[in-house]
Amino acid sequence: MAIVEFWYEFASTYSYPAAMRIERLAAARGVRVAWKAFLLGPIFAAQGWADSPFNLYPAKGRYMWRDLERICAREGIALRRPSVFPRSGLVAARVACLNDEASWLPDFVRAVYGANFGEDRETDDAGVVASLLAGLGLPGDELIARAGSPDAKAALRRRNEEAAERGVFGAPTMFVGDEMFWGNDRLEDAFDWALKRSHEDPPPLPAGGDGGRAFKN
Repeated sequence: MAIVEFWYEFASTYSYPAAMRIERLAAARGVRVAWKAFLLGPIFAAQGWADSPFNLYPAKGRYMWRDLERICAREGIALRRPSVFPRSGLVAARVACLNDEASWLPDFVRAVYGANFGEDRETDDAGVVASLLAGLGLPGDELIARAGSPDAKAALRRRNEEAAERGVFGAPTMFVGDEMFWGNDRLEDAFDWALKRSHEDPPPLPAGGDGGRAFKN
């Protein structure tokens, strides 16, 4: 099955609608999503930015918020401009990074985004994140405790280093192999590319070798 890597940051505005609709697109195209939580802070710091570019450049920020209103209205997604922006997604990112393959991860990601951008809740607070996990029937306090472990912190650091090494500069970012797509408006392109690539790749050889070619010399 074709795979699209979805690199998202919980404080990212355009990652919000992307996260809310990506599974619908994946199901329609028969593509698997690999969820990759990371932090934009280190990426921005490497570019000399101490804040979101949407705060550093007010005109760009005004456009972004209006654009996000249009996108969310079109998609039927709730939007309440956060009273704090960007709001740290550190705790949630550690939880997500430690549970990349969990069946509940997409629901958790959507819950965090909805709480931040749809309800203006303090999703940088561990108690709020624990309550979102509990709302999904999960052991919130236990998962939060694990997310504070040295292993969890190291896992997120490695993820951020990988993002930098692969040239990620914003969110959401999608990868199909080494092909990179950036932005909510490139989701469809990423899925279409994944399907195109899967049709072009040769089928795997039968188990046990080269399909008999070694005997045809």
